Amino acid sequence: MNWHKSLDDGMAKTTLDARWLVCPLPVLRAAKAMKKLASGDIIEILATDANAVADFEAFCKSAGHELVEKTENDGVIAIVIRRKN
Repeated sequence: MNWHKSLDDGMAKTTLDARWLVCPLPVLRAAKAMKKLASGDIIEILATDANAVADFEAFCKSAGHELVEKTENDGVIAIVIRRKN
């Protein structure tokens, strides 16, 4: 697992590389990384699991976070989540 934190418009943005991991590992690792973030901070998860979008939609719904964006490029899915609580 690789991740880094940078500042973007005053908010911290973390990138979590969860490529080649399968459910439930991307969600579990993102949940762990998000515990270190403040409310309003952004995390971008890079995943290759075909179910990642559905998994993160369910995660955000149950945890109360905001799924800001989801994109796919060359088999890599980028999911951007804003921590709400």
